[in-house]
Amino acid sequence: MGTSASAYRPLVGVTLDVEQPGGYSRFPWYALRVNYMDAIVTAGGLPVALPHEPELAAELVGRLDALVVTGGAFDVDPALFGAGMRHATVTTKDRRTAFELGVVRAALDRDMPVLGICGGEQLLNVALGGTLVQHIPDAFPEALAHEQPNPRNEPGHEVLIDPDTLLRRLVGTARMTVNSAHHQAVDRIAPGAVRNATAPDGVIEGLEHPGFRFCLGVQWHPEFLIDAGDRLIFDGLVAAALETR
Repeated sequence: MGTSASAYRPLVGVTLDVEQPGGYSRFPWYALRVNYMDAIVTAGGLPVALPHEPELAAELVGRLDALVVTGGAFDVDPALFGAGMRHATVTTKDRRTAFELGVVRAALDRDMPVLGICGGEQLLNVALGGTLVQHIPDAFPEALAHEQPNPRNEPGHEVLIDPDTLLRRLVGTARMTVNSAHHQAVDRIAPGAVRNATAPDGVIEGLEHPGFRFCLGVQWHPEFLIDAGDRLIFDGLVAAALETR
């Protein structure tokens, strides 16, 4: 897609990860891979990082044209989707999750374009009222390696794209080759939402809600641009943001 220097670039809010002291700083610090921002810029958007301030979620969304909820090495608290037990592998970042739930709900209240990536796709399903598989190897004993052993900038497996979905219209193909870095997945899809992609082992790899203009989640990391369709996902997000101007 891209855009000229004089064209309007929609403001795309991007959620951050957060880490405790150690490594980069002796104090708590935010983190985000550069390729998230690069993918948005290449698609013609103007990315801006969002701090974890749940009480400011609606105010922040009021300044944006679109929202990207990123992934991270943590999980949504199972209590938020009514689970009666918590798997031993589950780790949470409660303030980050509270903030992301706030900005997703505020964005959807405005029918703002939302893209959830990996853990962001799972968060999107929970925000809409769905549930999650807490640990794929327990629910799918014959599952392929969803936490792929090879580097994340290489493909891990294929996904099958459902027909008659927003994702299929964006990427224009029935199959994509994607990376894979997750131990959880969507279980019960939220009311009104639909599946848009699956792995060969049956694990849900994407969802969307047709009741909104652009409400899309994918389980893989399209910001690595492994498949030609990955760039088209970001192009579609920015195009949807421009339609509201």
